[in-house]
Amino acid sequence: MSCTPPPGWPVLTLGWGVRSVVTTHSRQTQVGQVIALPAGQRQPRLGAALVVVGPPDSGKSVLSHALFRALLPEYPEVFLQRAQWDGEGNWTLELPESATAADREAFKLFYKGGLTDGFFPYQAQAILQLRRRKPLVIVDVGGMVQPEKVPVLEACSHYLVISSRPDGVDEWHEFCGDRGNLKPVAVIHSCLEETLHIHQRQPYLEITCGPWVQGKTNGVPEICLEQVKALVGRSP
Repeated sequence: MSCTPPPGWPVLTLGWGVRSVVTTHSRQTQVGQVIALPAGQRQPRLGAALVVVGPPDSGKSVLSHALFRALLPEYPEVFLQRAQWDGEGNWTLELPESATAADREAFKLFYKGGLTDGFFPYQAQAILQLRRRKPLVIVDVGGMVQPEKVPVLEACSHYLVISSRPDGVDEWHEFCGDRGNLKPVAVIHSCLEETLHIHQRQPYLEITCGPWVQGKTNGVPEICLEQVKALVGRSP
């Protein structure tokens, strides 16, 4: 038999949703008994968080938005978090076709901010809160390897690199994989030509594809989309 101990009774946490009785004055429980907590009192499982990284001008914002839009029909709870201050967000990528490049740059400049001491810690807390409610959070963290971003890495579970430069990949493996202890999902070598070439599937997907330019991209390749879909519902 399992039951919920009264408030203040000594219990030992064994894991999410279960407790072990340390002492008891009740005949209904015994020391060492494992008690399942009601669903409302259990700690929620964290959803996955995929941080999209890579050098500047590689297509991170376009790819992040394309992933988000491609996943929405099947996974309406997925969320895209823009954890950078360059002013580029969904509003710039979803402007009407009549909007010019100058219009988009004007929007970016208007909303552009700057780095503060609390920016990335705040973003990290926001990501953790989202992971308690969402099956997958896609995070766009900007194009520079910066130690200030470590709190964001600590709040995520996986990473995807998109780079227009072959020599711009290793530093992100070191930063996200070695330093952040995140799991790689894919490496995309972005190009301006319409192409798709698969280099490897394991231990992570590596492809060359493009273009990743607003208004010109053909969407996320199915092989890449399947890798990201596999994260939904997976415990980190």
